[in-house]
Formats: sequence, C-alpha cells, structure tokens
Amino acid sequence: MIASLTLASVLLSRVRPSGSSWRADLKKEIPLLGHRNWIVIADSAYPAQNSPGIRTIVTHASQTEVLKAVMGELSHAKHVMPNVFLDKELAYVPEAEAPGVSAYRKEIASILKGKPTKTELHEDIIKNLDEAGKTFRVLLLKTDFTVPYTSVFLQLDCAYWGPVKEGKLRKIMNGG
Repeated sequence: MIASLTLASVLLSRVRPSGSSWRADLKKEIPLLGHRNWIVIADSAYPAQNSPGIRTIVTHASQTEVLKAVMGELSHAKHVMPNVFLDKELAYVPEAEAPGVSAYRKEIASILKGKPTKTELHEDIIKNLDEAGKTFRVLLLKTDFTVPYTSVFLQLDCAYWGPVKEGKLRKIMNGG
C-alpha cells in the first residue's frame, strides 16, 4: 500500500496541474535545459511515459500555439538550439481519415521553415525519449490537438558549440 502511494506521488509530481501556466513553466525550464534534453509538443493522445526525467505539462492549448511559443522561446536562447523530429507517419495520414491534417502539415512547415527537420517512425522516437528520460530531462507539453502523428520532438543541442567545432576539437586531441 505504501509503495503504491509512493509511486503515485512520484508520477503525479511529474505532471503539472492543468490550471497552471504552461508558458511560465516553459520560460523557467528553458534556461535549465541543455544539449541532450528534449522538448515535446504532443497531441492529446500522447502516452504518459514512466522514465523519471520526463515531465508532462497539460497545456489545454492548441498544438500550433504551443509550438510557436516554444520556438519563440528557443529563438531567444543563446545556449541551445533545436533539432526537429517529426513522426514519419504524418506525411501519410489521409485528410479523409483525419480532418485538418493537411492544414496542420502546411502550418508546421511554415513555423519550422529554415529549421532542419528529420522524420522517424513514431515508435522509434518514443523509445529514444524513454531512453533519454533515464538520464536527461524531457519536457513534454501536451496539447488538445486530436490529429494523429502530429507531435513535434525537439532534441536540444548546444547553440555555441556544434558538430564542426567538435570535430576540430577531436582532431586536435588525436594529434591531427
């Protein structure tokens, strides 16, 4: 009985009450996050995950509203930049089966314009988040959107030290 109450307490502590300001939480979280952390803007059916580093906030806001807010906050961050991942399935969801998906694809293309975007199978991304959540913080902002495969996954990277600089450093360290 005590063990189940403790587990319930831990799980509830990672989910922000729905009446709270997700925007204020986002502003507080961004300075804490660094490379290898993730921010997820999730549709309403996204599952609650049990990895200890995953914190879920129910926003009661639209998918694009949350995505715009996150991208806006990240555009002002000097320490991190997002690598964008989308579900590979999104490109194949038919409008007839999921009304609004075509408009959504156009809107996120506009919001993410100029950002390198990769696609992976939904299950593979969830596995990556689960693994990352064992060591690193994942901020999951759950929206009210009800179209499948529309979650946007942002893997944060260092904004001031990218792969080119890292490659040069490794070359110097190896005597080259």
